[in-house]
Amino acid sequence: MHGEFKVPRGKLVVVDLDIDETSRLTDVRLSGDFFLYPEEAMTSIVGALDGAPAGLPAHEYTLRVAEAVPPGTELFGFSPAAIAIAVTRAQEANADA
Repeated sequence: MHGEFKVPRGKLVVVDLDIDETSRLTDVRLSGDFFLYPEEAMTSIVGALDGAPAGLPAHEYTLRVAEAVPPGTELFGFSPAAIAIAVTRAQEANADA
């Protein structure tokens, strides 16, 4: 599944994921033209989504991501909410197919 969100006056956030037989997100991949420092924080962000229940509202994914961002991490041109929107769009696109 593939979802995108272009942050107004910001960057493009892309999420690709699968949903397993237990209705959990799996194989979550996050990309885009945003910047993240330190880059190692990506592991924590993806880890917060991998295994999460599918079908949650965007604000639930936002909370998961926000709580996973290590202290001192800087997100340039995007936010936890932007990631959550891309996650929900990926799932919605699959539901519409």
